[in-house]
Amino acid sequence: MPNCPNCGKPVYFAERKTSLGKDWHVFCLKCANCKKTLNPGQHAEHDGKPYCHHPCYGALFGPGGQS
Repeated sequence: MPNCPNCGKPVYFAERKTSLGKDWHVFCLKCANCKKTLNPGQHAEHDGKPYCHHPCYGALFGPGGQS
């Protein structure tokens, strides 16, 4: 059974969301910046961490962002 990359606890089949090649708890798949709950395939990734598309990813890593 895989462990959640956010909290480190086991992820059971009934409570998992798969994203970025990992299994997450439903409420652990959150934007690394604003903590908004995300859905698989509907977010961006940077350095293995999920980010909401707008505003966080664009503000942090888009043109004029921190990189």
